[in-house]
Amino acid sequence: MEPISIIGTPKTPTVSFEANGKLEIKGRSIPENSVEFYKPLVDWLEQYLSSPAPLTEVAIKLEYFNTSSSKCILDVFKKLEAIYKSGNEVVILWHYEEDDEDMLEAGEDYQSIIKVPFKMVEMSE
Repeated sequence: MEPISIIGTPKTPTVSFEANGKLEIKGRSIPENSVEFYKPLVDWLEQYLSSPAPLTEVAIKLEYFNTSSSKCILDVFKKLEAIYKSGNEVVILWHYEEDDEDMLEAGEDYQSIIKVPFKMVEMSE
């Protein structure tokens, strides 16, 4: 499976999805069209579901995301939940700055919706 590697811009996050189970989304997510930006990621996960790595570790290191991105991120998490429910190990590492209550709360909101092990990771500056 081909990895996905997207270089971030001021409006879109850096994305690295590897077939070895190391997935990362970091930066800012305020694309003009969130659905268009996230669709290849959801499609990649759909394909990855057929033969995932023994452990899929997803690092989310977003500084900021807009409302339309939040729905798309949820779509990504739902694919990860499907991988988890099919008997594979999945862990989501939600990184947030220590003084960023909004990002911590966003992570906790996702954690309450998605039935996948979720770890909050506080980053100190």
